Amino acid sequence: MPDDRKTFLMEPISAAAPGPLYQQIVDQLKCEISENRLKPGVPLPSFRALAEDLLVSVITVKRAYEELEREGIIYRRQGLGTFVSEHGHTRSCEAKLKSARELLREGFREAAEAGLKTSEILDLAREVLKENQ
Repeated sequence: MPDDRKTFLMEPISAAAPGPLYQQIVDQLKCEISENRLKPGVPLPSFRALAEDLLVSVITVKRAYEELEREGIIYRRQGLGTFVSEHGHTRSCEAKLKSARELLREGFREAAEAGLKTSEILDLAREVLKENQ
């Protein structure tokens, strides 16, 4: 029987990394889906297989999958498995955009609290954008 558990490769997750383990799984899967490395209909590993690969509990993977399912990014079919939804890419991009917006708000607030004026904050934003191009 072929081992189809490695549909994709996830980076290792760590308790030392920022955020809970399940959130690290959620974030990586959203990234894979939003960047079209995981296409609609692609099967995801079972809870048990992914937990084994990532060295985490099945409960951690289950929680991550449940969150992604609530957001409409993946879906489960009893007896068949878990798959990327038809709207997974769009929903994943929307979730990433929402997160980016929140991070920008936080960054702008930090910059304002540091005493930067609006024009200086905009200059800083342009500088950061150039670094990421």
